[in-house]
Amino acid sequence: MIIKKLLIVLLAIICVSSTANAEVRLPQLFQSGMIMQRGKPIPVWGWAEKGEQVTITFQKKTYTTTADDQGRWRIDLPKMKAGGPYVLVVKGERSEAKEITDILIGDVWLLSGQSNIDVTIERVYPQYVNEIDQFNIDHVRLFRVQNETSTHGVKDDIRQTNINWKPLTKQNAWLFSAVGSFLGKHLFEKNKVPQGIIVNSWGGTPIEAWISADSLQKDYPMLVKRVTLYQNDNYVKAQMQANSAASRQWNEMLNKEDRVEAYAASSCQDDDWLTINQDNWSLRHTGSVWLRQHININKVHAGKPARLLLGTLYDQDVTYLNGQQIGSTGYQYPPRRYDIPEGLLKEGDNVIAIRFINKNGAVHFIPQKPYMLCFGDDRLSQNPMPKDVIPLGKEWKMHIGAVMPPCPSGDVSLQNLPTTLYNAVLHPLAPYAISGVVWYQGESNTGNPAPYADYLKKLMGSWRDRWQDQQMPFCIVQLANYDGRQQTGMPRPIAYQAEPVNSGWAQLREAQRTAAKADPYAELAVINDLGETVDIHPLRKKEVAERIALCFDRLVYNNKKVKLSPEVIDVKVTGDNIQLTLDQPIQEGDLYTFEVADTNHVFHNVPMAKGMGNVITLLNFAFTPTAVRYAWKDDPKEANVRSLTGLPMSSFELKLKE
Repeated sequence: MIIKKLLIVLLAIICVSSTANAEVRLPQLFQSGMIMQRGKPIPVWGWAEKGEQVTITFQKKTYTTTADDQGRWRIDLPKMKAGGPYVLVVKGERSEAKEITDILIGDVWLLSGQSNIDVTIERVYPQYVNEIDQFNIDHVRLFRVQNETSTHGVKDDIRQTNINWKPLTKQNAWLFSAVGSFLGKHLFEKNKVPQGIIVNSWGGTPIEAWISADSLQKDYPMLVKRVTLYQNDNYVKAQMQANSAASRQWNEMLNKEDRVEAYAASSCQDDDWLTINQDNWSLRHTGSVWLRQHININKVHAGKPARLLLGTLYDQDVTYLNGQQIGSTGYQYPPRRYDIPEGLLKEGDNVIAIRFINKNGAVHFIPQKPYMLCFGDDRLSQNPMPKDVIPLGKEWKMHIGAVMPPCPSGDVSLQNLPTTLYNAVLHPLAPYAISGVVWYQGESNTGNPAPYADYLKKLMGSWRDRWQDQQMPFCIVQLANYDGRQQTGMPRPIAYQAEPVNSGWAQLREAQRTAAKADPYAELAVINDLGETVDIHPLRKKEVAERIALCFDRLVYNNKKVKLSPEVIDVKVTGDNIQLTLDQPIQEGDLYTFEVADTNHVFHNVPMAKGMGNVITLLNFAFTPTAVRYAWKDDPKEANVRSLTGLPMSSFELKLKE
């Protein structure tokens, strides 16, 4: 009898414990402050115990379903108008209720790609100081997907994230996507409905990483096979640990051999150091290199807080002023903007010391960037530049710090393998209801642009399949103008790309153009005038966001009156002239960067091109033309075909009819 009672008590404890541990789970996207999509059914899904009944209460209505054999459940809420805030309550029959508050109904956008999506508000702040200082829009909410990879197939959910549907403020947006922040602000101010911005990007990644295995398997089976080589977790872990250990050891050796305190000190005697000019200096060196510059500060500026602009440097730097470290940057791309505290600058001689640290390539300054000391209340701005500045000199004293062997690398870079990002951070987001997708990527594929148009078609197809929405809108952001060869630090002729070249960047832009044109639910945002010759991460992200918004005006809001970039709709060859008819009038005048191919498919510059109305006439070539190109360069700075509203025409290559 006693044993029987004990068994009953034990069974009761087990049942209570089981009930207490039972939990209805929601995906990471479902958190307080979230934006849910207006005008479409709203899927709400998650996990519970097999067979458990799940109830949702939203806007005084109740919806019920049962978890399937895998413990999955889903309820689709009906279409709703913009509004809020609302509360969503989810409860399992054997678990406590979960309450999600402050929900707004509006438009949700998914922004994906590589580092130009990643570029933060902090990076572009000097371009838009006044506007960013005023960021304070509760109805624009920001969500950042945390980076993760998977070589073992698709995942159910993303990692817990740090930015959880936070409202658009300067503080919340500081390390968030600049394109995403400006897009949300622009669309809210235009449409007056809440805007949800989901950013899901990873710098340096190729498009293949974002495509599903099913989409690649038929035409690119070898890409899928590549991933299987990295399915051994022990191997991957060992490689990553080895890389980390090697890097740590390399840095320890460097710091031991380098005379950091001596070379950084203002008292360091650098008279016998080699004098170099930053405009034409480049040094292939592994280890550390020191550069020092003396700058005289007058009584007016002495002791004042300032900002040191050191352009952009290759690769890593630690920078000192009068022996005190004022900043450091761990890789080549970020602008060097180092704040100098009050009292550090003294009247008379001051010394800036830069410790370059380099593991590969050539140490150098990036040209065409600002190198100066900025003073005054406007010292944080670069648009316009501060009124009170002291330019740095071009000459520096240079001395080798430590000479090091190449640093061993065992980094496996899983994020660059095909399918790994689709598996880990794209697949889990569906079927969250969204308005459209921004795809801003391509820089990492310029070395092999030939398959890109097909890759892009497969990416859009696989994402639409995942959302079960074959009309999901895509805005493809075309590559900006840029020339990485200018980053070598060595001087080049201004017109070095004046003759026709088969530019990899132009080929990839063409793949983006043709893929967007072939897709009835895609548009192209042309930004070949918003780039920077020497910076793969141009700062004019607000203007990029405005052009994305124009694409969505047509795609999502069905505003057919909106004109995007001019497009060629007809070509006629008449004698020694070619007439290109466009879909809209353009700004009239002389036009540049057109090329025409002869019968051997050799391209030649067009001597003269004129624009009038919606017609461009190419004149004065003495051969039978077979193709025409426009802006077919990495950095087509002279390209000047623009719509009447100022939008640039995309680069293109068109074959002519025989």
